[in-house]
Amino acid sequence: MTLIKSISGIRGTIGGKPGGALTPVDIVKFTYAYCHKLRERRPKPAGERYTVVVGRDARISGEMVENIVCGTIVSCGVDVIKAGLASTPTTEMAVMLSGADGGIILTASHNPRQWNALKLLNEKGEFLTAAEGQAVLDCAESEDFDFSDVGSIGAVTEEDFTDRHLDKVLALPAVDADAVRKAGFTVVLDAVNSVGGIIMPRLLSRLGVKCIELNCNPDGEFAHNPEPLPKNLEELSATVVRENADLGISVDPDVDRLAFICENGEPFVEEYTLVSVADYLLSRAEAEGEKNLVTVSNLSSSRALRDITEKHGGHYYASAVGEVNVTTLMREKGAIIGGEGNGGVIYPAIHAGRDAMVGVALFLSNLAHKKMKVSELKKTYPEYHIAKNKIELSDKSLIDKILNRLKEIYAAEDINTVDGVKISFEARREWVHLRRSNTEPIIRIYSEAPTESRAVELGEDVRKVAEDIMKS
Repeated sequence: MTLIKSISGIRGTIGGKPGGALTPVDIVKFTYAYCHKLRERRPKPAGERYTVVVGRDARISGEMVENIVCGTIVSCGVDVIKAGLASTPTTEMAVMLSGADGGIILTASHNPRQWNALKLLNEKGEFLTAAEGQAVLDCAESEDFDFSDVGSIGAVTEEDFTDRHLDKVLALPAVDADAVRKAGFTVVLDAVNSVGGIIMPRLLSRLGVKCIELNCNPDGEFAHNPEPLPKNLEELSATVVRENADLGISVDPDVDRLAFICENGEPFVEEYTLVSVADYLLSRAEAEGEKNLVTVSNLSSSRALRDITEKHGGHYYASAVGEVNVTTLMREKGAIIGGEGNGGVIYPAIHAGRDAMVGVALFLSNLAHKKMKVSELKKTYPEYHIAKNKIELSDKSLIDKILNRLKEIYAAEDINTVDGVKISFEARREWVHLRRSNTEPIIRIYSEAPTESRAVELGEDVRKVAEDIMKS
């Protein structure tokens, strides 16, 4: 049983006791706190109604959680627009399209079927800031609740925003639907039996792409581990080769992460989802004479985005880990594209959130223009490999000691302390990033190098140094 509370929401396994798992009691407390802080965040004249959009992925507990969340919202005197089975980016778009005051997404993203979560949005369809999220947590813990009387309870309406979301995607100037249609692509789609099985086939159909559906029944019975990593996509890879398809597409249960499989069954690698889309957009912007060619990703994402950006004469910036940190820096720097190395593409021309539909439409547009196989496209990008490691600690107080000492030991290298410690070995095109976990007494270690063996070796070398510091 696990319940994880953070500034981005509340997440846990279904079933068990309050505080130890995600129970109806926790859901009510957290939803009430969101509604209460919504009024403080967006004051309105007396009598003017508040509205919140609620959307969910297809996991088995989704309907139960949705009923509790919607019931709690109306008991707070707030109206609900139920978006039903909707991807995370669709729910984000729904807040904007409906003019709502906020939104709650019911999804545990790539976590297994026993998990669910509440993710909180502001009136722009963006995740709450750290301060706003902390205020919701504090309110939920206080249990100082005051629900509306019967004459003031909210109302519930239902609306499907899927096609309106796709309308916006296909209207983007960078999406060349005609070129994609002429290319006559065949793809295999693995939607892990969640809402990607609803929205992604519609997108591909409108782009004139033949879609072979794999695990596209949105019943929440995930056919495999839902994180779109190569080890979980063996069935997709085999199907792409067997069907002689042009590529494979994999999305996570809430469709904000995206990974591709090459025509030969090899992974395109999710780190390169953003890289390929950025290359396409930067090429267009450069050709049109734009000067502010800026990209952003987080510190643990591949250096390849920086290399591609600088190849086009642009500027790359790295944020702290976390989608809200990426979008904040993107807005500050005026980035044309950004995201995360986990397959998350954020294109501010449509909205400030990871969106697999946008990623697919832009990727296919790029592929149609390049007129090459996906494996050939992959070879045009600089090759890097990322390895992941960690240090388990018995005492969280050791984290600062380890990170501070590492800064001293590697002072001669390029050091970034925006989020933990990132050490870049520029001459070797390598880096290692150490950061504290938000939920566990561990330090996460990410390392990248031009070869897989070197990435593993680098991470292990720095881990041993950190462990020696811990023992000293």
